[in-house]
Amino acid sequence: MGMSKENLKGVILALGSSAFIGASFIIKKKGLRRAAAATGVRAGVGGYYYLLEPLWWLGMVTMIVGEVANFVAYAFAPAVLVTPLGALSIIVSAVLAHFVLKERLHLLGMLGCVMCITGSVIIVIHAPEERTITSVQEIWNMATQPAFLGYVFSVAVLVFVLVFHISPRCGHTNVLVFTGICSLMGSLSVMSVKALGTSLKLTFEGVNQLVYPETWFFMLVVATCIITQMNYLNKALDTFNTAIVSPIYYVMFTTLTILASVIMFKDWEGQSGADIASDICGFIVVLDGTILLQMSKDYERSPSFGGSNPTLLSPSLSARLYSGNGDLFKLADENVAPSEVISLRRRQSMNSGESKGKTYQMAMNDTSFIRHPHNSTAKVV
Repeated sequence: MGMSKENLKGVILALGSSAFIGASFIIKKKGLRRAAAATGVRAGVGGYYYLLEPLWWLGMVTMIVGEVANFVAYAFAPAVLVTPLGALSIIVSAVLAHFVLKERLHLLGMLGCVMCITGSVIIVIHAPEERTITSVQEIWNMATQPAFLGYVFSVAVLVFVLVFHISPRCGHTNVLVFTGICSLMGSLSVMSVKALGTSLKLTFEGVNQLVYPETWFFMLVVATCIITQMNYLNKALDTFNTAIVSPIYYVMFTTLTILASVIMFKDWEGQSGADIASDICGFIVVLDGTILLQMSKDYERSPSFGGSNPTLLSPSLSARLYSGNGDLFKLADENVAPSEVISLRRRQSMNSGESKGKTYQMAMNDTSFIRHPHNSTAKVV
């Protein structure tokens, strides 16, 4: 069965949206770099001088165009169809980062991009049909059902903990913190965008929905969520590598958005077990693609490039995500020579041995200690 005209419009708008949003990542990061170079204060540590940088505003305008196209797409097609198409923004940002920001994308990263798209296609193929909505009050009833209220409460608690407790301590070394805040708020913004877009569509069709306070409430939620997303997305882009932020943000945002949509709109009601299982498999494929993109950054600094100990150059994924060093990402983003990055990794690897005892550190730094291993009183020079 062919795609309906409504869904086709939604798909075209979603594809265009992804292209604009993917490009905006690169333009905004160029603006962030230029602002940091001019003032010496990075957005990742609380600086807001990028607001005076025209290039950053050009990126913001590009993103707004993409978001508007995405907003309209939700009025024509279901969220489970529009949201996965955001994978294209990963490809656009990764390819542009390779050529514009000189953030190298190797074969492994390309394979990861292909897997992200493949997983998204699987999700789209097995996407359920969207239910017909006739008024914003019908959406309000869905939004106030106990299950979705529980989801909203959980998101609010997680965002509060991330912003006020985890972000000050781990935000600059853990890529999941800033992207997690963006993704959690993004899932709520999409639900509100869907409600607002449907309301405006019904209004243009002659059924005025602007007279209902629920329409204006959804508009307020959209504005609040987007402002929060932009703030923490800027921090993520300025602190970590673009090719890492984009896919991780996509996976978390898409997963949480579809979860919210399933709870609120009950998208999986009437779906067969095979279709639901296929959707889950699609998520797994996308997640695997994201991990490959992450690994591709380690591959760039592998022995074939640096000729050094691979155990020092290729830390595990968990180490990069949960105890990774933000300085390494900054060095990579600022095109620091690979030898300097390798040297920093070596120093960090040796410093990590402090937790195992100071004797080991003395043995690594004091030649007299090495010559006289039984002299435990040797001083570190």
